[in-house]
Order: sequence, then structure tokens, then C-alpha cells
Amino acid sequence: MTHVDESIRLAPKVLLHDHLDGGLRPVSIIDLAHETGYDGLPTTDPQELRHVISRGANRNDLVLYLETFAHTVAVMQTREALERVAAECAEDLADDGIVYAEIRFAPELHCERGLELDEVVEAVLAGFERGSSGRNITIRVLCSAMRQRAASVEIAELALRHRDQGVCGFDIAGPEAGFPPARHLDAFARIMRDHFHITIHAGEAFGLPSIAEALHTCGAERLGHGVRLIDDITRNADGTYSLGRLAAFVRDRRVALEMCPSSNVHVGAVPSIAEHPVGVMAELRYRVTVNTDNRLMSDTTLSKEFQLLSDTFGWTLSDIRWTTVNAMKSAFLPFDERLALINRVIKPGFAMLGADG
Repeated sequence: MTHVDESIRLAPKVLLHDHLDGGLRPVSIIDLAHETGYDGLPTTDPQELRHVISRGANRNDLVLYLETFAHTVAVMQTREALERVAAECAEDLADDGIVYAEIRFAPELHCERGLELDEVVEAVLAGFERGSSGRNITIRVLCSAMRQRAASVEIAELALRHRDQGVCGFDIAGPEAGFPPARHLDAFARIMRDHFHITIHAGEAFGLPSIAEALHTCGAERLGHGVRLIDDITRNADGTYSLGRLAAFVRDRRVALEMCPSSNVHVGAVPSIAEHPVGVMAELRYRVTVNTDNRLMSDTTLSKEFQLLSDTFGWTLSDIRWTTVNAMKSAFLPFDERLALINRVIKPGFAMLGADG
């Protein structure tokens, strides 16, 4: 169990990569399973369920990791369930000191009991509004299309329909190997034609070609994970680093890397936190951001992720402030709103905790 320093928990943090169906409270899964008649849970004890799901997710394989979502998605098939899960997500993030979050989910996975896609998004937006009311947090939604399915154009149009209600961008998620982002060019073209935002899961389970394709062919503004970019960075004998063409391009263009340390270890993308590229990439001043990915599956919070990096790489509150400002700069929020959060919330909040810079 990682001890989290109170100053890290209190710091005003920003979260860009978090899946709604990967962060449910175990007690809510059990309640919703009972209400909806889902009988597939391995246990109805909340602590045991948390342990079973996080243990099942920590198998060093992305496909096996994704299997654990069967239970959470199964109980997120009604308006009431979706609204409850979203409201509780907002509460939990606010309690962890997060002041801005972009939460992603795949609407097409929540239509098994007759909900229409628009109803799914409306329920989630209503839940976020309810859960963030009276709390110091702003939440936006990313609509993810599943890369192994064929509904990406429909999901892109869904995202565009709700862009003024709280949806801030479009993503593709799911198994990376064998399902390159270019399979969904029509969807990305639809988003770009309407001047909307794109982030793509790339460079987690698959290598440099996935990253290059996401950026150059599909218009990604940020990279979901991007850890395999380290394959294009060479450590020299004198301790300096040489960047390949792609690695240099990503750094020069200030492409945000949505890094999720614990999750990257759990899916086998990196061997350990100590060997995670986030350390090198922060040193090289990439636009590093730190994220949770799936709080339930990885049994984590954003504060816990920062604590791990503090324990492993010696990060200080000033380093955490730097990545937080990075994240806010790359958020899919209008420029003036980003600036206001940086100058009126994030910088003063870190200053009160003694972080310089």
C-alpha cells in the first residue's frame, strides 16, 4: 500500500486520461449488479471484489487487462447506473484534489439494454454535473470509439452533437495490435472537418509505427500513453540522450504524452515503475502528463501515481506542478479557460503548498 503525502493529495491536479468504466466503486458495482440482475460477479464483498478485479488486471497483458471490464460495463447499461457512476467519479476525483478532468468512455458499450447512444452520453453528462456541483472540479468528456469495431464514424458524429454540452473530444481505445488507427480515417476526418479535438491510444501495446500513424495520418493532438516512444531515444555512453526523428518531432511539437505509470506496468507495456520512460522523458522535457487510466483496475488515484514517481524518481511538488501545468496546457478546453485554471487555481494552489517555479 503506497502512503500518499498529504501535500500531494491537496495539490490542485489535472487528469487527462481516465476511463469511466475503469474507476467504479466496488460497492456500487455490487449495488448495480443487484438492481440490474447481473449475476456474473465473482463475489459480493466490496473489498474482495476490489482485490479480484485489480489482481485480474495486473497480468502484464493488455488484452487480459481489458477482460476485467466485463463486470463494470455489465452494470452500466441504464440511465440511472450511468448517472450514478459518473456522479461518484466526479466526487472521487474532487476528493483527490483534481480540479480539471477529461473522462473518457465508449458509448457503444452501454447500449446492450436498449439505450440509444445519445441517451448514454446525456446520462453521463448529467452525472458529472451532479457530482461536480458544489465541488472545485471541472469535468469534460471524451467519446471513445472501439478500434476493433466499426462504429467510429457514428461515435465521432455523436461527440460532435454533444460538443457544446460537455464533450471535448474524440478518442479510439481497445486492443492496439492488429487494429491500427488508420482503419478509422473517416471518423478522424469527420472530427477534423469540424475543428474538434483528437487524442489516440498509441504506443502502449504497439510501437513507433502506431505513434507515427496516430500523429501524421489521423491528426492526434495528444498521445494516449506513448511509452514506446522510448524506443526512438538512445542513451549515450556519456549519459546524454540522442533522439530519433519521431522522438524529436514529438518533443519539438509539444505533443502531450498521457502517461499512466501503474497501468503501463499492469498491461506489460513497461517492466516496472523504476523502468518507466516517464523519468527519462520528464528529464528531456517532453510534455509529460501523469494519469490514472483505470483507478479500480490499477487500484490507484492520481495522488498515488505522483507519490510513486516521487518515491521512485525523487519528484518534488515543483515537478508535480510542472506536469500539472503541462496537462492543463494540453487540455481540450478553450484557451482562456485553460489560462484561468493555470493562473487562478493551479499556480496559487501549489504556491500555498510551498512549490516554487
